[in-house]
Amino acid sequence: MKHRLHRLLAGILLAVLPCLGATAASDAPAPTAGKRLLPGEHDLSRNKISDKDCLECHGQKGFSVPVDIDGRQGYRHLDVDGETLRASIHGRYTCLDCHADIEKLPHKKTLKAPDCVTCHIQQGEGSAPARAPWLSDDSMDIVIQTKRYTHSIHAEKNGARDNASCADCHTAHYVFPSDDPRATTYKLNAPETCGACHDKALGEYRASIHGASLKTPWKGDSATCTDCHSAHEIAEKGELKTHRVITEQCGSCHSKEVRSYKATTHGQLAWLGNTEVAQCKDCHDPHNTHKVDDPAAKVSPDNILKTCQKCHKDAGEDFVHFRAHADMGDFQRNPELWWLGRAMIAIIIATLIFFYTHSMLWFWREMKSRPYEWITVDGKRFRVRAKRVRHDSGKHFRRFSWQWRLNHWALALSVMTLTLTGMVVMFPDTAWAMFVIELFGGPTGFGYVHRTAAVVFLFAVFGHAFVVLRKLIKDKDFDWFGPDSLLPRKKDWEDMKGQFKWFFGKGKAPRFDRWAYWEKFDYWAVYWGAFIIGLSGLILWFSPFFSRFLPGWVFNLATMAHGLEAFLAVMTLFVVHFFNNHFRPSKFPLDTVMFIGSWDLEEFKEERPEEYQRLKANGELERRLVPPPSKRAKTVSYVLGFTLLGIGLILLILVIIGFFHRGLV
Repeated sequence: MKHRLHRLLAGILLAVLPCLGATAASDAPAPTAGKRLLPGEHDLSRNKISDKDCLECHGQKGFSVPVDIDGRQGYRHLDVDGETLRASIHGRYTCLDCHADIEKLPHKKTLKAPDCVTCHIQQGEGSAPARAPWLSDDSMDIVIQTKRYTHSIHAEKNGARDNASCADCHTAHYVFPSDDPRATTYKLNAPETCGACHDKALGEYRASIHGASLKTPWKGDSATCTDCHSAHEIAEKGELKTHRVITEQCGSCHSKEVRSYKATTHGQLAWLGNTEVAQCKDCHDPHNTHKVDDPAAKVSPDNILKTCQKCHKDAGEDFVHFRAHADMGDFQRNPELWWLGRAMIAIIIATLIFFYTHSMLWFWREMKSRPYEWITVDGKRFRVRAKRVRHDSGKHFRRFSWQWRLNHWALALSVMTLTLTGMVVMFPDTAWAMFVIELFGGPTGFGYVHRTAAVVFLFAVFGHAFVVLRKLIKDKDFDWFGPDSLLPRKKDWEDMKGQFKWFFGKGKAPRFDRWAYWEKFDYWAVYWGAFIIGLSGLILWFSPFFSRFLPGWVFNLATMAHGLEAFLAVMTLFVVHFFNNHFRPSKFPLDTVMFIGSWDLEEFKEERPEEYQRLKANGELERRLVPPPSKRAKTVSYVLGFTLLGIGLILLILVIIGFFHRGLV
């Protein structure tokens, strides 16, 4: 019986095998020429492998391979849901588009990881596969995000293999747009996706105000991982880029708070890379964030002093009144800032309107007052305004001694240094400010330069005052309101009224004595600025000492006053002062008196007719006459003068850029 059954099965096989052979021969592609197939290998060339062929194995649910030889370390799942794959962003690609090293089936056990980066960058370079025209609208964004990823901490660097690849966040086969709930990068799915590696941060996040809001959607939207860290610009912990990215990302929800934070010393210096000032994470736990009134919050009333004392070790109890988010527009929370801000903005507007108008009218009047002259060009005559009169009498009048010229140099250089370093702090998020801070090698050396220039400036200003007062006290006959005094007097008011009448053609130009009213404004503006900027600067410089007994809001006032007064100084010094002394038509392009110390006698007579007549009458004029400067001295003065003017104008442009970038407060 048993032998009969064996013979019956053998007969059936002999009858069926020819049919199977014919069918296989008709359906299967011809084997690759000259290539011998191994046992169990499909006779399929690469260009004949379809997704259906791949899914014969990978489409089986639970398809997997052991991680080690005997499977004790678990199994690696290799099954793919074909329907979900086709519905994803990559659904129009074939398996071999990504797995380019597959040449036959079954393929080798270890395949190269798909090169997502190269493919995505090609989308924007015009070399993307024609099979994906549907990506054309978003191709540039794909390139930008991919390149950001290549510079992030997640990208593979220095041979490290434990960083996050594209598939770790987006999965290998089920890639959906980030606004699709099926995407692993979807807002509500991001914490679990990131938490696969950052489990500690995920645990803290779940207990925070941000994580709790996900469980109570009726309270409104909340931040997840990508809202704070971004999706592809993940930088290394502690890096400056990390701070900047997170601060900007926080601003997408807390724009008012981020803007006000950047207006404080903390925000300004932290943005420039100073790691010793408070960043967001220092006052608010980066993942375990709580409401201000939550006892667990680091900024709650019970904890805020302790939080501040981590940096300000000697801070007194009143220091907690420091406005970490100083909003000048919020009167209820910041009344001191509101009043100071309104007052200083009013002063800035009034000063600039008056003196800019003064300069424009002066320019217009001087140009109009110039006589016409006829010039001939190619046989044709043209009527044009006469050029500036060049004085060359062969005699010079000494106006400034070398000591005061040296003092002017100290002022000029220190002010320009303070402007550069100070405006970088005031407008820290401008491109030019971040470039300058890198040139200085970071905020530490930068701060030393600023404070050194501040010391030089204060010594130049108050040292000058000390010398002048000492000299005047010794001179018992000095007339404190006479022509040689820089104190305002009635004649200054009369001269200013006469000047405006002359601007509008209602009278003659006033006859100035030794000091004109606009020179006295320049002089006393320096002392006003030195007092405001100097006092506020000292409070900020020696904040560890002052924080022991001053309330915290004083430091907010000092920061605001320091910046606004510096802005006013820049906008008057490099515009009004430059115009009055160098850019008005009768002086253009440069007045060298502060460099060589003397005026041509005819120019002195024209500029200061009252002083000229007075000195001539009392016989002092001849005593103050000096030889004209040498040609070399003139050349040096022009080189130095134009250099200072050029630097000043560049600084003015940078400050204007900063102003239009973020305003004043």
